[in-house]
Amino acid sequence: MPSYDNNGLKVWQKRTNRESIFHWLLWLIGIMIFTYCWQQISKSTTWFFVWDAPRIATDLWTRATPPKWEYISQLGKPIWDTLNIATLGTLFALIIAVPVAFLAARNTTPSRFIIRPIALLIIVSTRSINSLIWALLLIAIIGPGVFAGIIAIAIRSIGFCAKLLYEAIEEIDATQVEAISATGASRWQVMVYGIVPQIMPAFAGISVFRWDINIRESTVLGLVGAGGIGLQLSASLNVLAWPQVSLILLVILLAVVISEWVSAKVRGAII
Repeated sequence: MPSYDNNGLKVWQKRTNRESIFHWLLWLIGIMIFTYCWQQISKSTTWFFVWDAPRIATDLWTRATPPKWEYISQLGKPIWDTLNIATLGTLFALIIAVPVAFLAARNTTPSRFIIRPIALLIIVSTRSINSLIWALLLIAIIGPGVFAGIIAIAIRSIGFCAKLLYEAIEEIDATQVEAISATGASRWQVMVYGIVPQIMPAFAGISVFRWDINIRESTVLGLVGAGGIGLQLSASLNVLAWPQVSLILLVILLAVVISEWVSAKVRGAII
């Protein structure tokens, strides 16, 4: 019910009484869910290790510094393998993602009821599984090494690139396509001259953005045996060589910073 002041004038309220009750009821339910989840987390947590974490972190920092700088000579090939995994994986993904995106877009798919759902299924299935899981599966099939890492990155990237690209295709200016179609151009000519020029900036941006992401993901694939600098990191962790670990982490950080800089420069040039 509305509220009134002493003069009988209606007082403005952000919510009605019913809306306020519903609002506070939602807050109460949220607090109850949070409390229950926190209780479950607390039961499965060894709090002694949590409180002792600062001391352990300080001890590891002491052991890891200074980095073992002479170990840098052994990281050239691993970081090169990591760059190859990210670059070739992105390239292979784009080769597959482009046709999948055209098949998934409503305005370019040959069939909205058969082919488009299949294309969307490919996009969802490749995006739903992490690259580490793909790497584990591929290592069991084709063995450990850089090739397994490349394929894992490629499969993971297909859905990401295809999703963003088919959304860009659906957002193109239809008048340009209609104008080219009115000249009697074939379906392929309409695609080449009416659609592709409109999506090229988006395609370039998506490619560089995904390559930047893959640089980060490929640095950890070696932890499961898929090659790259992650393999050196795993080996150093296994023997508790903390100065080597700190150096490897610095190299990974440098590689990520450089890839971010390159990605930003390319996207800036495109946009």
